[in-house]
Amino acid sequence: MERHIDLHEEAGRCLYCENAPCSAACRNGDPARALRAIRFGNERLAARWLKPCSGKDLEAAEKACIHYDQPLRLREIAASLPEAPEAGGKEPSLAIDFCGLKCENPFFLASSAVCTNYEMVADAFRAGWAGVFYKTICLQDIFEVSPRFDAVKNHDGSFASFRNMEQLSENPLEMDLDILRRLKQDFPGKIVIASIMGQHHDEWVKLARLVEEAGVDAVELNFSCPQMGIAGMGSDVGQNDELVTYYTAFVKKAVKIPVIAKMTPNISKMRRVSMAAHFAGADAISAINTIKSITLSKESEVSGKQTVSGLSGNAVKPISLRFIYDISSNKILKGVPISGIGGIETWQDALEYIQMGCSNVQVCTAIMQYGYRIIDDLQEGMRAYMQEHGISDLGSVVGSRVDDFQLPPSLDRDTVVYPKFQRESCIGCGRCYISCRDGGHQALSFGDDRTPRLNGAKCVGCHLCRLVCPTGSITLSKRVPKRQG
Repeated sequence: MERHIDLHEEAGRCLYCENAPCSAACRNGDPARALRAIRFGNERLAARWLKPCSGKDLEAAEKACIHYDQPLRLREIAASLPEAPEAGGKEPSLAIDFCGLKCENPFFLASSAVCTNYEMVADAFRAGWAGVFYKTICLQDIFEVSPRFDAVKNHDGSFASFRNMEQLSENPLEMDLDILRRLKQDFPGKIVIASIMGQHHDEWVKLARLVEEAGVDAVELNFSCPQMGIAGMGSDVGQNDELVTYYTAFVKKAVKIPVIAKMTPNISKMRRVSMAAHFAGADAISAINTIKSITLSKESEVSGKQTVSGLSGNAVKPISLRFIYDISSNKILKGVPISGIGGIETWQDALEYIQMGCSNVQVCTAIMQYGYRIIDDLQEGMRAYMQEHGISDLGSVVGSRVDDFQLPPSLDRDTVVYPKFQRESCIGCGRCYISCRDGGHQALSFGDDRTPRLNGAKCVGCHLCRLVCPTGSITLSKRVPKRQG
């Protein structure tokens, strides 16, 4: 049987080292960069960094690999990569407009631990990030706990979801205002947005005016922090459309820069609150902040105690996209700029947010795990997608998939798509059979030849088998009418 290597599985073992020894040992090419490309959805581009490598280069890189278990199989990865597309023509621009602000690309730092001081944001700007929603500023003294983070991990060690107990900026107010001022002076082409939170209307107005005086491009009203320990702040406000209206209107009257309302997901319906912000004059909506959650690892206890706090990471993306759809599909809110947040790691994640109505996206958890350097693959992947599909203006993609959605009763229930089995890549593990037998419709058999066989009379086209196949050997067939009787 031909040996099979799963590019994503093997690249997923990479530790993504700083100053990676594998690349240092390679005279030509850059294996570490190629592995990051595979991890972040650019396997079609990864050959750019491995193609220049000779067999001796890759052998030396494997020997230099410091993986705790066994070196990555770089030679097999190189042999399994698709050919890199030929570079040709002018690269499409990633420039996009967000509530009147001209952004060089749609990728922003989210208001969080990834942007708490000047040096961090400056490094991110130099790396290629278009802008920042600076960590939320308030007038209260903030004292954080230790430890303050926890994670639910995938088998490869990556974060399935991430929980944080942080509140707002711990910096003195004057320090944060100086940081915002310096960032805008030193990086005039970048977009600097201040996130603020007040306890009552005069605090909201005071903070908004101060950040406007510091020269920021816009102000984001944080109505959504899930772990504020002070009454009348954070997600308590974001669940109350009257307070959202009240504070948004006061700030809008106080400043001339765009005002962005940040929504909480700790609510059943976002439309009413987002409409409240819109009617009060908000120029844009940010969604979503983190989801109230609990993890119970011993290591995350604070002096033996736990708390409810915010969940982020790739696991929350489907929830966030549902809230984005709540806003973008609302006829009243049609055309209101949206900044999407929640589990964005790859350019494909970002594209889904843009297709659902967002003009930019904010990233936090992926940066916390992998660093600002992920901007390279976000930009390269998005450009490659645009070039492949003949898209010259990223703004034309905004909201392009909103009309694809219908209420469940309206979906086509008269046709079926059966699974299609690729025998040449099937390794005979039987995972599809087990899942169909114990969690599906018992439509597969599995004989001594270790080959799954479909019973079309029992198959309902649920595609559980396709989802559990570890080698991608089950695909879609053509949609056909359902059998009668």
